[in-house]
Amino acid sequence: MSYFQNINKIKFEGKESKNPFAFKHYNPQEIVSGKTMKEHLRFAVAYWHTFTANGSDPFGAGTMIRPWDGGSAMDVAKKRAEAAFELFEKLDVPYFCFHDRDIAPEGDTLQETNSNLDQIVAMFKDYMKTNNIKLLWNTANMFTNPRFVHGAATSSNADVYAYAAAQVKKGLETAKELRSENYVFWGGREGYESLYNTDLKLEMDNLAKFYHMAIDYAKEIGYTGQFLIEPKPKEPTKHQYDYDAATTIAFLQKYDLHHDFKLNLEANHATLAGHTFEHELRVARVNGMLGSIDANQGDLLLGWDTDEFPTDLYAVTLSMYEILENGGLHTGGVNFDAKVRRSSFEAEDLFLAHIAGMDTFARGLKIAARLKEERFFDNLIDKRYASFKEGIGLDIVNGKADFKALETYTMQNKNIKNASDRIEHVKAALNEYIF
Repeated sequence: MSYFQNINKIKFEGKESKNPFAFKHYNPQEIVSGKTMKEHLRFAVAYWHTFTANGSDPFGAGTMIRPWDGGSAMDVAKKRAEAAFELFEKLDVPYFCFHDRDIAPEGDTLQETNSNLDQIVAMFKDYMKTNNIKLLWNTANMFTNPRFVHGAATSSNADVYAYAAAQVKKGLETAKELRSENYVFWGGREGYESLYNTDLKLEMDNLAKFYHMAIDYAKEIGYTGQFLIEPKPKEPTKHQYDYDAATTIAFLQKYDLHHDFKLNLEANHATLAGHTFEHELRVARVNGMLGSIDANQGDLLLGWDTDEFPTDLYAVTLSMYEILENGGLHTGGVNFDAKVRRSSFEAEDLFLAHIAGMDTFARGLKIAARLKEERFFDNLIDKRYASFKEGIGLDIVNGKADFKALETYTMQNKNIKNASDRIEHVKAALNEYIF
């Protein structure tokens, strides 16, 4: 059965094309900086937003019209799997991602839940044998069910902690079975609502123990994928322990987890943390912790995680520059953790939204490659920090200076002269690259 009968395989037709179901800029085989676009971008479809989201929001019921709806929960799960691989193939994306509860419903017991999961995983394996679609990452949904009201690996209830461990154990087994290239931890409930009744140290210690147990079990079963943590500052928890890239890196370093984890960074989460996405990417990159990204964008006029498809060329270009500077995403990828708007409710809109995001990233990649090749940012930085390339500045960098030497130098140097950054000119020059 075809769930998207009116849509053929999406092809590259160039920027002059008027066909809405064609790529204008994403040419998978086009070489950019020595690699194809497909190799650079490693696109992935997010199962949850694409196949399970129904368009509901806090103020209204679902609006989505989906040809796979109807029947028992397992019937719908199987039809979603069929529809998913049809969409993957027609978009020609190399990867997909999922939470365990996206792909199969929970049962009355963990045993029944795992059995449901096994049935869908078996379907996935069969589909993956006959095409080139791979699993970029999977993760455990430990935030939707009411049992996680107080958290999962930071819960005040030891029984919930044990359940979460059993769920991640199954997730790691699934990752190995489907040869997932990464495994993600997203702590949607790992934080506190009120500090008044929270043992913060115990919760963070327990969270670190949980991650160490995951590392140990992955080694035991021979799963070799990269572990990733996805920072998020708020929503639903008032204060989450993985607030942003810097906070998460500090946590990993404190608990000796930084050798086994990297970060999966999301653009909309950066917005909620009060950062730009390129800031979060650079913090991770300079610390050797940039693993993968969730590609979306938020609405600056709304205070929640709107998860829009990325079409902001300015932001995407700066993000792709950081990724190129990182030497690529390695085992990571560009996962469209994005959902169509509530008013874009037809099944065809799923294709149009992904095409828009993929074309935006293709353009951003090409612009970022030019910026890198022509050393646009490097030249700015070299000029701005030139004083640290010689004389007293070089002594500071090399660790040869101390307070006494710096005092002596300062007393002899009576003329401190700063240079203008000309930041407005810099932004105008950047506009020339982008537009």
